[in-house]
Amino acid sequence: MRISFTSNRASFGNSKYELLRNSGAENSCRAFHAIIRELCAASLTLAFMLLAGCGTGKAHFNNSDGSEVGPAPVGVSQVGTVTLTNQLDGRLIETPTRMFTLGPGDKLELELIGDPPSRTMTVVAPDGRLYFNLLPGIDVWGLTLGEAKERMEHSFTNYIREQPRIAMTLRAVESQRFWVLGSVQAPGVYAMATPKTLLESIAMAGGTLSMTSFQDQAAAGIGEELADLQRSFVLRKGRLVPVDFNRLLHEGDLSQNIYLEPDDFVYLPAAKARGICVLGAVTQARTVPYVEGMTVAGAVASAYGTLRDAYLPQVAVVRGSLAEPQLTIVNYRKVIRGEESDILLQPHDIVYVPFSPYRYLRRYAEVILDTFVSATAINAGSYAVTKPGEGPGMGVFIPAGSGVQVLPPVAPPPP
Repeated sequence: MRISFTSNRASFGNSKYELLRNSGAENSCRAFHAIIRELCAASLTLAFMLLAGCGTGKAHFNNSDGSEVGPAPVGVSQVGTVTLTNQLDGRLIETPTRMFTLGPGDKLELELIGDPPSRTMTVVAPDGRLYFNLLPGIDVWGLTLGEAKERMEHSFTNYIREQPRIAMTLRAVESQRFWVLGSVQAPGVYAMATPKTLLESIAMAGGTLSMTSFQDQAAAGIGEELADLQRSFVLRKGRLVPVDFNRLLHEGDLSQNIYLEPDDFVYLPAAKARGICVLGAVTQARTVPYVEGMTVAGAVASAYGTLRDAYLPQVAVVRGSLAEPQLTIVNYRKVIRGEESDILLQPHDIVYVPFSPYRYLRRYAEVILDTFVSATAINAGSYAVTKPGEGPGMGVFIPAGSGVQVLPPVAPPPP
């Protein structure tokens, strides 16, 4: 992850030095103390930039479409941002060497070789055991097909004299699956009997949705993309995998085509969504509708305010793609006191109120993005499980150990 920093602190000039040089002894002490204060402030700024691994430049904060933000209204400030470039681990695109292992729900066809009537279809039980013929129950959870076959044949020697041979065929996989939800043709959960790449998983879900008429297809094949590729993500064990979906799907960059793991969550949100996600130490973490002119204070108020333990001097605003997010730190305590100006928000921004201060920007950004993708996965998964008025949805389940939980909706606080 690379970090570049743009600061909005103006460098101090030589006026105080001139005052010290030209004034009499009466003003020298006062000027000297002013210089020391400026030097301390400059040193703190330099230390902050060194922590971030940054260089200074002109302050900027781009809109979600990449355009530069225009002049701010009265009472609203434009501040510097930290731009983070997430680097994808090259090992994620290497073909996995691990073999498929059995788990509850996997369906197997078993037969004692030489005894055709023994052929039967069985399922690995919820306790991870396989029940077949004379066997009381063999624990095969986490074993490969070869290991499970060898264990069953060894157990059979307790019941028959001759060395048994078992034919084992995997007929259906239920224990290892991955999610593909959002703006795809066939959202759902798919079995993973063999390694799957991200492109293969999206293809299994029918590809991304697009608004293309028949005439457009015949003429140029150009349609409007309905999936927001800048904010699409892969969630793995509660952490964001920094895949750039735009580079993968639009530019054909196969360095982003990672191999999925069991219980991975692939989500492609709708491009038309225009909400502001408010997370962290707020009364009700939620996505609030965006309105023109919304500021950080307005977004936090829409989440029913902050909690008592919130650390207000370090509220963060995250903007841009998840692969290269822009992070802005806002002193919310001074904003609500009127000591500093608030900042304007844009659609898709993330506002995060921390519970405690963070010393390193990289770690702070990771916490925000992991919280955001986990919360989005929870909402998308719970909607897929149960749609209002329709009962169960498409059969999506929440796998154990995935880091995704379905939580009941939180009622707003009483007025």
